[in-house]
Amino acid sequence: MKYINRIREEIMIIKTPKDIGKLIRQKRKEQHLTQVELAGLSDVGSRFLVELEQGKATIEMGKALQVMRMLGFSLTPVSKSGAGQ
Repeated sequence: MKYINRIREEIMIIKTPKDIGKLIRQKRKEQHLTQVELAGLSDVGSRFLVELEQGKATIEMGKALQVMRMLGFSLTPVSKSGAGQ
C-alpha cells in the first residue's frame, strides 16, 4: 500500500480481464449495489456489466472505465520494471 497526500491507495496488479471483473464485482458488492443499479449509475447496459464482471476479453474499454470511475477506482499505469517484476 502507498500513502499519497495522506490518502491510502491500495495497489493491485491486473493481468487479465477476469481480474478486472473480479475487482468490479467485489467493489460493487461492497457498495451494496445490484448489477442493474450499477449499470444505470454508470450509463451502461446490464448485460454489459454482467459480461464485464465475467471477464469477457472483448468488452468496450471506454464503458469499462465508466464503471470503474463510478465505483471510485483510479487507474495508474506502471511499467513492469516499476512493479518489481
